[in-house]
Amino acid sequence: MSVLMAALDAAGLWKEYPTRSGPLCVLRDCSLSLNEGEAAAIVGPSGSGKSTLLSILGTLETPSAGRLTIGGQDPYALTEPELAAFRNERIGFIFQDHHLLPQCCVLENVLIPTLARRSGEDGERRARHLLERVGLSERLEHLPSELSGGERQRVAVARALMNRPTLLLADEPTGNLDRRSAEAVAELLLELQREEKAVLLVVTHSASLAERIAKKFEIVDGTLVSV
Repeated sequence: MSVLMAALDAAGLWKEYPTRSGPLCVLRDCSLSLNEGEAAAIVGPSGSGKSTLLSILGTLETPSAGRLTIGGQDPYALTEPELAAFRNERIGFIFQDHHLLPQCCVLENVLIPTLARRSGEDGERRARHLLERVGLSERLEHLPSELSGGERQRVAVARALMNRPTLLLADEPTGNLDRRSAEAVAELLLELQREEKAVLLVVTHSASLAERIAKKFEIVDGTLVSV
């Protein structure tokens, strides 16, 4: 009988930062395992280490100890160029601030993750499909300054999904939106995540967004616990 391999598997992650008075421990023995198509929310107060954990899972920071695999691959065993390519191809990021390039139109912003790829699916066709799915097919040539906050975040969702990532990481994706826009973006994010069969991990202060996600975790004294 074959054993299902978790798409995201983190075991015993620690993160310490050096200070004048000794190491500052932010994360302690954090473990998390999610299969393809699963979603989880991480809740808790500011400063608890949520964003640090997300940065480690997104390979933006190196853990002080522990093990991480994404789609069966240990990203920290890769060289820096290999890791950059892995991150681009396998991980999608959505931030509280959309981080769209102001000089680029909607379509160009969604195409940005494809710039490092040598070959593959027709990028523009994929981008147009995603923008249609997020309801922006009539706004392809608009600049970010010509969009509402909710529309800009929908562009960010489409961009994060552009390369069909294994792992989708969202850090307060509705934090800067009004209630109606936040609910629309949350519903769209979860719908597209299921369609694309990506693992989704959301850091949020929003009780409404967290309630939409079956698995919930909190960082308590640096340790990840199920809630």
